[in-house]
Amino acid sequence: MTNSVIQGDPRWKRPVAPIWLLCLHLTLLLGCDRSEPIVVIQLHPNNPDILYVTTNDYIYKSRDGGKTWSNISRGMSHSRVIAMAIDPSYPATVYAGTKGDAVYKSHDGGQRWASMRAGLDDATISSVVNQFVFDPYDSNHIFVATTMGIFETKSGGGNWSKRMEGMKEVLMVVTLGMDPTRPATLYAGTSGGVYKTVNEGAQWEKVNNGLVPPEIIKSSRALNVTSIHVDPFEPDTVYAATLAGLFKTVDGAKSWVRIGESLSDQMIISMILDRSKKGVLYITGRDGVHRSADGGITWKTVNKGFASTNVRSIAQSATDPELFYAGTNGSGLYRSRDAGESWEPMPSLTHTGGV
Repeated sequence: MTNSVIQGDPRWKRPVAPIWLLCLHLTLLLGCDRSEPIVVIQLHPNNPDILYVTTNDYIYKSRDGGKTWSNISRGMSHSRVIAMAIDPSYPATVYAGTKGDAVYKSHDGGQRWASMRAGLDDATISSVVNQFVFDPYDSNHIFVATTMGIFETKSGGGNWSKRMEGMKEVLMVVTLGMDPTRPATLYAGTSGGVYKTVNEGAQWEKVNNGLVPPEIIKSSRALNVTSIHVDPFEPDTVYAATLAGLFKTVDGAKSWVRIGESLSDQMIISMILDRSKKGVLYITGRDGVHRSADGGITWKTVNKGFASTNVRSIAQSATDPELFYAGTNGSGLYRSRDAGESWEPMPSLTHTGGV
């Protein structure tokens, strides 16, 4: 439609609707006023009653399985929390990664927070901390993926060192996947595809064969990888979710193949692998949750119970493999007790209780 048509059309001269009416209309269509978007879900490794959830503004914690919630952001800056992680050896220790204010750490389950930015100072202002990955043999040894690169600490965040040798064409690192059987092997999902290290990040190698088309393989913006996971049952099998589809390797990233082409939406926001069942994975996006039970060959949509299907995050309980949580961008937090076959809405995060 041209500007002249717009200016000449009497419909464009009508009074603008009141803002409350526009918001009501959007609420009915999109659920925009139902709930804050759920950005991250973190579940306690031993206690199923303890959950952490981050929204665009705050961190919330529940001690009663999600019946009531407490805002535990006190002592932090107002920077948006993008990532969280619970120390697997000492679960009272919690880490939060922010947009623009580096890393925070709590030793008491989120009641008090301390900034842990030594070594991250140069990246603090413009960096977003996207993900934490723990060494399974030493929980003080942590890698973080940030928009300014990969950083490593061996002191529980006491100080951080950049680990980007070999990543000459990318800066933004969105996600990390560690081989649980060989922790020195990690895969980095970046703005330019996937990189691999076999020596704890001392040197990285680009592994984009089949993942990024040859004609743009040198482009730093060739492919945005949103999530990467190493199969715990077959560590040479790795899945990479991107904003343009899902990919899989069975040879340690020597080559990739496209899977999930039958999915209606190829923009994948998050992904997890079922820790209890080989070949079972879940992906989420704008049209909800999809599950594959055969390593990504066939897919089933599992959206029963959702009021809105824009799902930003998903998590599986460490104590009950049938228990899942999903966070939406409009209708709050949901729980499934049957591995995603059906979902039930959980109490609002504003339903407060004691910490």
